[in-house]
Amino acid sequence: MSQASAKTRGTPRESVFAERFALFAECLLTGVWIALASLPLVTYPAAFAAGARHLRRRTEHQGGGWREFVADFRAAVRRGWLVGVAGWVAAFAVWVDVQAVRAGIPGGPFVGAVGLFALFGLVVAGMRAAAVWEPGASWRALLGAAGRRTVLDPAGSFLLVGGLVMVACSAWFVAPLAVPVLGAVAAAALAVEARDRRP
Repeated sequence: MSQASAKTRGTPRESVFAERFALFAECLLTGVWIALASLPLVTYPAAFAAGARHLRRRTEHQGGGWREFVADFRAAVRRGWLVGVAGWVAAFAVWVDVQAVRAGIPGGPFVGAVGLFALFGLVVAGMRAAAVWEPGASWRALLGAAGRRTVLDPAGSFLLVGGLVMVACSAWFVAPLAVPVLGAVAAAALAVEARDRRP
């Protein structure tokens, strides 16, 4: 009797472990998908949105795989590529600020610091917007709401910045590691948004 009860108690523990490990593996695979879909350079917001939606389906125990990811990516990229272009423009503006700091222009360090801070804020807002994207949603509306959440939820925003730092460190030490880690960052964005919705 005791052995049977021990087995009964052990079964849920194993299933929970298996489920969590499967989700972790799915995050790594999703990171590869996000990286592949981001290769055109301006498609990274749509790729991140499709990856986050794929992981959301997995956490809600819904079906979905590569085909659903591609369908979501196609839907997200219709307007999402404009967000990608805007992101590269912002990155270029910050690069110009950094060059001004190096050139020793008066006020350069302050302008450079503000530029970097604003760039991190834009990236976090973009990740938050992509994490809640649904087909047919307006990127403008999503980004506006995500910008407010970025400011009003600094703890969640710093968590996402930490995820970006983790990707950068992975790329610095072993470049291929940064690819699967993207999926973990997408999962972190989902977790931050889910936490933000709790009363």
